[in-house]
Amino acid sequence: MRHGQASNSASSDAQRQLTEQGFLEAKVMAKWAKEQKLCFDRVIVSPFIRAQQTAQAFIKELDQVVEMQTVSFITPEGQANEVHDYIDGICQLEKLSSVLIVSHMPLVSYLVAEMTFEHNAPIFPTAGIAHIDYDLQRMKGDLKSFTSPYDLC
Repeated sequence: MRHGQASNSASSDAQRQLTEQGFLEAKVMAKWAKEQKLCFDRVIVSPFIRAQQTAQAFIKELDQVVEMQTVSFITPEGQANEVHDYIDGICQLEKLSSVLIVSHMPLVSYLVAEMTFEHNAPIFPTAGIAHIDYDLQRMKGDLKSFTSPYDLC
């Protein structure tokens, strides 16, 4: 998932906060996830404020008890192969079957390419979610769907 719409004014990129529209996008996507009966073992999120706010709003609206874990290298400049290795490792070690990663462009796009057989790198609108049916043994998966708030309105 990419974070919701963020303000352009802040002292640094990491400090940018969600706009009202961004909070609404996160809530819309959480309602969609509930309708799809999606459940998450964990939400793994960037340390940047806008991603943290997106994850918190999403989890609150989702109305599930789910652990939120901040990972320092899930940032716009993060390396998709490093995130992929981390996700594989944590899912294997902790027996996680469904995770939501909340991050930024371009990382989310590169991560989808890195983690799928198709190697497609979609352009994520704000709060867009790519659903990957992931095979831990093969360490790749199939991109099953790509949904954004704009698809739902």
